[in-house]
Amino acid sequence: MLRKLSINNYALIDRLETGFGPGLTVITGETGSGKSIMLGALSLLLGGRADTKAIRRSDRKSVIEAVFDSPDPHLKGIVEKAGPEWNDEELIVRRELSPSGRSRAFVNDSPVTLLVLQELMPRLIDIHSQHQNLQLSDPRHQLRIIDAMAENSDLRDEYKSLFHKYVKLRQQIETLRSEMAKNRENREFMLFQLQQLDKLKPLRGELEEIERQFDIFSDAGEIKEQLASASALIGGSERSAVAQIAEARAAIGRIDLSLFENDTEAPGIQQRLESLYVELKDIAATVEDFASGIEDDPVRLAKISKRMDDLYEAQKRFNVADNDALVSLHEELKRSLGQDGGSDGTLKGLEAELRDIAGELKTKAARLSATRVKAAEEFSEMLTATAMPLGLPNLKFSAMVSKGKLHSYGMDSVAFLCRFNKNQDLMPLEKAASGGEMSRLMLSLKEILSTRLKQPTVIFDEIDTGVSGEIADRMGRMMHSMGESTQVMAITHLPQVASKGDSHFKVFKTDNEDSTVTRLTRLSPPEREHEIAKMLSGDRIDDAALENARSLLATATNPNN
Repeated sequence: MLRKLSINNYALIDRLETGFGPGLTVITGETGSGKSIMLGALSLLLGGRADTKAIRRSDRKSVIEAVFDSPDPHLKGIVEKAGPEWNDEELIVRRELSPSGRSRAFVNDSPVTLLVLQELMPRLIDIHSQHQNLQLSDPRHQLRIIDAMAENSDLRDEYKSLFHKYVKLRQQIETLRSEMAKNRENREFMLFQLQQLDKLKPLRGELEEIERQFDIFSDAGEIKEQLASASALIGGSERSAVAQIAEARAAIGRIDLSLFENDTEAPGIQQRLESLYVELKDIAATVEDFASGIEDDPVRLAKISKRMDDLYEAQKRFNVADNDALVSLHEELKRSLGQDGGSDGTLKGLEAELRDIAGELKTKAARLSATRVKAAEEFSEMLTATAMPLGLPNLKFSAMVSKGKLHSYGMDSVAFLCRFNKNQDLMPLEKAASGGEMSRLMLSLKEILSTRLKQPTVIFDEIDTGVSGEIADRMGRMMHSMGESTQVMAITHLPQVASKGDSHFKVFKTDNEDSTVTRLTRLSPPEREHEIAKMLSGDRIDDAALENARSLLATATNPNN
């Protein structure tokens, strides 16, 4: 339960620190005294949006802290997963707002994210407001209520986990199908490319050879003429280089060169001339071979030119850098298109798995539905019986469970239907109930769920709005009864409700030298009598009002007195 609440530098609150006990705590005060400010501060602890305008003084931070006694051990996992150490004795939650706009959250003095507060705090405090009255008409909230009654959280978590697996697998299948469709389109294009390259039959190194041949055959006449001239000069005439070297070699042979050559290790002139003669003859033969291999053939030149153009055009069309890349593309296309379509087998396997999961989902959804139908019947009877004494004698309430398509919480939708008069048909709750009727239904609902949800602290913000007299008295008794198992706090303007509290606090404003501040004080028995008398008669408190206040307090928990 909430043992202590501290609020510093927040809105009209300069410094507030108070302790709370078990049972029903009532909080009263004039309109505008600051009761909503306390709820606003608590909403920050629940992870609500921070607003720097709420900081009272801009030279220091705003701090809201709550201390809870003997926290539920089920919360240990949430706390330790977030980082803070767990303490079986108490749980401290703090939120700090700096004037710069920075917000920080802490659990047991260790920093945590707001997501942690949003997960943790609703399990510690349930703040009922007019917004929750509207929430009661939300089908999703209605489903959560029936699930709380059914106590099916384990089965629901199993189903939800399996449903997420189902959705993920279905998305995977859709992605694979899309890829396969795209691949089919690509395959057709690849086949078209392969057919073109099969017809072209490019070879590695081919283009370089064709370019060389083109250069030769495109200028064959000139090249052949120059080669013939070179051949004649080297060895094809009487005065060629070969003939003249032969004459020189013969002339040298008639001389005794030993007279001139002292270095016996170096080749002699005769030997060098012989080598030169052999080399020139070889050159002459090679040049003649070159010349004999050249033909002035326009047909062959045309074929070479066309092949070269075809290869150039293919490089551009297939967007490759060179001829070798064109050959590599050809090889890759043959390899890719030759592979088996393994995607078909994968898809069939995934589809079979999806069918299995869908069958399991339907089974779990049916089990969930059965728990909800039973809980809805029980809840309808309990809510009707609980709310009828609150001035709703003709109430007929029915929680209807309808089956439909599978969704993340099963296959059910829930609708709360009710009537408040005998001559009415059952209608959706939001259309049938007035504000006061909705408040009484909500109080009855909270009493039923307080033990099921295991929430240690429930705060009612003027849930008694729109009622008075005997009905207000009964609502007060209901809240007091809830306080026997749950810590209940009720902000109220009604003396009948205020008199039922096990403890009573008053919120009021006071002025100091330069500002107005909100205060909260626990009332002593005499102060409490005075406050309830004031709620009964207004500012003029006489003996009759005080006597009425004492009577209310005396009979607060005993309806037979």
